[in-house]
Amino acid sequence: MRIEISDLHFTYPGEINALQGIDLTIEQGEKVAIVGQNGSGKTTLVKHFNALLLPTEGIVQVGDWDTRDHSVAELASRVGYVFQNPDEQLFNSDVKSELGFGPRNLGYESTRINSLVDDAIELTGLENYRDTNPYDLSPTWRKMVALGSIIALDSPIMIFDEPTTGQDAQSVAQIARIAGELHSRGKTLITISHDIDFCAENFDRIIAMSEGKILLDGPVLEVIAQEESLATTFVDPPQLTRLGKELGLPQTVNDQDSFLDAFRQHRRHQ
Repeated sequence: MRIEISDLHFTYPGEINALQGIDLTIEQGEKVAIVGQNGSGKTTLVKHFNALLLPTEGIVQVGDWDTRDHSVAELASRVGYVFQNPDEQLFNSDVKSELGFGPRNLGYESTRINSLVDDAIELTGLENYRDTNPYDLSPTWRKMVALGSIIALDSPIMIFDEPTTGQDAQSVAQIARIAGELHSRGKTLITISHDIDFCAENFDRIIAMSEGKILLDGPVLEVIAQEESLATTFVDPPQLTRLGKELGLPQTVNDQDSFLDAFRQHRRHQ
């Protein structure tokens, strides 16, 4: 299911122009990371994908739906949104009910709801917490509950808002594993994040925003190589990318495997 945006403008009360003429297409099955400093417009942009915000000017289409013609509840069947703060979306008394709330509201049959909940619990590692109140869990596990509640919707498009904020290395690795599994199922994954290392390692396309406009948009290696342009968005390239450049590696690297391969090749040619 394609997301197609044409000449999108959005103005907050007080004449704050948050988005200025965005043209963007995201195809079904893409893994897209949107980066930029606070106030760059990235959160405002993605909130248009499920009608949390509606255009001041321009058009946002999700599949064949114009978001102005559909409610947030309707768009949940197409776009799932995991908020940065899980406490903003958790309200049921136990994990199993929390994960079942969304698909139940979408009118799925009980057999499908149970299957989706079981799958989301297994994918997020919540097997031991099915009957636990989410607010009795640690922030890390509440994040997993929030993620599981969106996985259970089975929406073709999933948005992760700052998924690694406040998470330790083990949890970040688990989120990356979940993202990989969802992508293997054909889901479109979109993240907005300040964690450029996580984005570069787990997403194929990066969009860098500044002052309500798209500054860079392309394959991950192409974008992270543009250090000067990224700097204008107050985003540094990933640590391994910068290290590779300092070592004089001939190609841009974005993760441990590509770094080690490039380093070995560099050593052989010296």
